[in-house]
Amino acid sequence: MKLLLDEMMDPRIADQLRQRGHDVIAVGEVNTLQGLSDLAILSAAWADERVVVTEDRRDYRRLTAAERSSGRRHPGLILTSNRRWPRGNPRTLGRLVTALDALLTSDVEVEGEHWLI
Repeated sequence: MKLLLDEMMDPRIADQLRQRGHDVIAVGEVNTLQGLSDLAILSAAWADERVVVTEDRRDYRRLTAAERSSGRRHPGLILTSNRRWPRGNPRTLGRLVTALDALLTSDVEVEGEHWLI
């Protein structure tokens, strides 16, 4: 499974996951993705068969529902929450890396959406 971390995710998460052998990029690392709309980021992820990791569940759920209703298949969403994974907490980065690494090395297939808890 390939991941694209949305803009609120620290790019160091992608770097640490790559060091563990995973195919992960972050919006914050790719100049052509920075500042784009959620739809443009989602389209870029899907074009590369990447699952989007985001805490922006409201917008991405709406966008994926619209895409599904038009018959388009998508690789999926991994949803997080700032309450569970607070961006201001210095331990969050390591905890997110560990949780995503566990998911990526498991047999879980993300279809539709998956909550990272």
